[in-house]
Amino acid sequence: MRIAVTGATGRVGPYIVEALRAQGHDVVEIARSKGVDVITGEGLAEALAGAEVIVDAATGPSPDYEQAKAFFTTSARNILAHAKDARRIVVLSIIGVDRFQGGYNAAKLAQERAYQAGPVPVKILRAAQFHEFVGQLLDWGTQNGVGYMWEMQTQLVSAKVVGEQVAKLVDGDAPEITEVAGPRVESMVEAARLVAAKRGAPATVQGAPAPADAELYENGGALPGPGAVLAGPSFEEWLRAQ
Repeated sequence: MRIAVTGATGRVGPYIVEALRAQGHDVVEIARSKGVDVITGEGLAEALAGAEVIVDAATGPSPDYEQAKAFFTTSARNILAHAKDARRIVVLSIIGVDRFQGGYNAAKLAQERAYQAGPVPVKILRAAQFHEFVGQLLDWGTQNGVGYMWEMQTQLVSAKVVGEQVAKLVDGDAPEITEVAGPRVESMVEAARLVAAKRGAPATVQGAPAPADAELYENGGALPGPGAVLAGPSFEEWLRAQ
């Protein structure tokens, strides 16, 4: 089966491509570095021609709600306009987007709704925060030798596990919305401290409120529901293997 994957060179995209090819599919990688742009539409019609399934794993360029929403709704509109041969679209999203009121999560919900309003049946995979995201957040939040990390509960999951789960949704029966998360509830602050200890810096990691919906993050708004797919490794196991 011919499958087009947006965000093919991003955090999760290579794992999606790898899993799909292992299943024997013909995969078209969509990314600006591949000459295809989901916002301008450059090369998009050619890339989507003949694709029976489209996987949208592209990430927005900014955490700002308006900028992220503009990216996601524009890309969804452009993809739907050229999805002439598609019988399914699989969208990678985030656990809890229907509970949060602002920021990137709210923009992802707008993306989900844009696809749901389109003519092609949609399957949505909502994932927990990736293991790989912790170090990036720690880098962003480090000032004057102190790392400030969001106070939040999550079930951190590896990008590889998410990519493999996306690949399972390209065919067969599945609920419209599926969740995937790691094996246990973890503190983002404690995860950041593990990263800092392994790196040797920063010397101190402190909790700080998330920039939006802070109380919801602290009280489990990003945790999966009872029907979620849970898969290891835990964050500590993953970090040891790096």
